[in-house]
Amino acid sequence: MRFLFLGDMVGRSGRTTVWEKLPGLISDLRLDFVVVNGENAAGGFGITEEIFQNTLSAGADVVTTGNHVWDQREALSFAPREERFLRPANFPKGAAGRGSGVYMAKNGARVLVANIMGRVFMQPDLDDPFACAEDLLAACPLGEQVDAVIIDFHAEATSEKMCFGHFVDGRASVVVGTHTHQPTADHQILNGGTGYLSDAGMCGDYDSSLGMDKEEPLNRFTTKVPKGRFEAAQGPTTICGLGVEISDRTGLAEKIAPLRLGPRLEETVPAFWR
Repeated sequence: MRFLFLGDMVGRSGRTTVWEKLPGLISDLRLDFVVVNGENAAGGFGITEEIFQNTLSAGADVVTTGNHVWDQREALSFAPREERFLRPANFPKGAAGRGSGVYMAKNGARVLVANIMGRVFMQPDLDDPFACAEDLLAACPLGEQVDAVIIDFHAEATSEKMCFGHFVDGRASVVVGTHTHQPTADHQILNGGTGYLSDAGMCGDYDSSLGMDKEEPLNRFTTKVPKGRFEAAQGPTTICGLGVEISDRTGLAEKIAPLRLGPRLEETVPAFWR
């Protein structure tokens, strides 16, 4: 199975570039399944139903989120009725929406997608992500109920992300980190066969501060006095993500490589898909 994950879409420039480029990527790379993190798509804070639907129309199979999931209040309304919209699974019981689901890939594979949030340096402080993952994997084990397991681990600390990857190694196909908006260079296949990346990076303007117009964040660092709101940067977008070839036989990762398209960062497309 050919799987692509795209990191956090940030603001108008990020989301519109993903919408423009994703259909071509799906066709050219013959992708079977695509997950996009959309929690910063609405001006850098949260996501609206229209943005969610447009992301599905562009070819995403599932849209994940993170700590900004409820920044646009309408998300509380559409989350319960949209099966392909995920908020972190370790929200307390009774939270709107769902944190995981099983979906059908283009090649017929049954894919469990889970969105889980870390707790180190993160707010809100959610339930234990390790216990959450254990429950999900026990209820829907790889190779039995599903053919692939993909986890978007939305977290700040790389130590927590790496320990989480080792915790599910051999039981998940892919663990890809989100949240920091900075792509890491540690893509690898862990000893048990799980594809891992600490952070996919963002789909946004890299002439910025994490996708925000850099002037106000810089002002706050230097003066400690806010002058205005954070606004999403509107310059040219670089799309960042992760490509993984998942075995149809074992459901584990066979090949893994980053995808980066656009200005600022070195462009790369997984060589095994060229």
